[in-house]
Amino acid sequence: MEINGRTRTCGLIGNPVEHTLSPVIHNTLAERFGHNLVYVPFPVEAGRIGEAVAGASALQILGLNVTVPYKGEVIPCLREVDSLAASIGAVNTLVPVQGGFKGYNTDMEGLYRAMMTEGIRIAEEEIILLGAGGASRAVAYLCAVKGANRIYLLNRTLEKAQNVADEVNRAAKRQVIFPMALADFGSLPDRKFLAIQGTSVGLAPHVDDVVIDDKRFYKKVHTGFDLIYSPWETRFMKLVKENGGHAYNGLKMLLYQGIIAYELWNGVKVSEGDADAVYEKLKEHFV
Repeated sequence: MEINGRTRTCGLIGNPVEHTLSPVIHNTLAERFGHNLVYVPFPVEAGRIGEAVAGASALQILGLNVTVPYKGEVIPCLREVDSLAASIGAVNTLVPVQGGFKGYNTDMEGLYRAMMTEGIRIAEEEIILLGAGGASRAVAYLCAVKGANRIYLLNRTLEKAQNVADEVNRAAKRQVIFPMALADFGSLPDRKFLAIQGTSVGLAPHVDDVVIDDKRFYKKVHTGFDLIYSPWETRFMKLVKENGGHAYNGLKMLLYQGIIAYELWNGVKVSEGDADAVYEKLKEHFV
């Protein structure tokens, strides 16, 4: 693509951003659609997220993604916030509106689309969710609103899991999240679960780390989904497979959250053919 006087700019704000694969997603889509736009990362120093958002608006940036540590901190800087993002308390996509930006959360719909493409269902499922941080809180909300039967939220500290459970149960208007201490996983019902790994444990370069390293836990898992995509196969995934389950990484979640953002910015619908082409581009960085 030739950059010229009509080229629009999209990008990612966060800190750090050097590792991001988002330019692969958006620049590949722009090429396939013939859109005159370029996507670049913008590192933002601590305490300057408000300046970054105001500056992006003044420069008429077409759209922004937001990554750690600003997904919550960016919210007061926005003109509007989508209801889903407000419920989750995290924004990862900014779309221009009069006088600023509207915030959306495409992470959770991205996760849902990723699971659907792999034939993983949430409705009426019994789910184990590992971790009670920001990502797990959002996943808990997604599973609750998509009709999970029960979600066992396991965390090292029970108090933090209880806080997330109380918050999501209130938002979902039903008792669906059940907090547990990690050490008590042996008291889970004797059945098979969908397990979602929502922590950063096992992220490269700490590839040998895992939240639970006990085959008795993995015997209870029919399907494991790790939000991490680097390494390609985490130790969590290996343990799921070694004990007879199916396992998936988070690369398709990254793919679809980016696709949804691209659709919001450009008013288009990305076909599964285009999605597959972008996914193959992403995989080149791993396999």
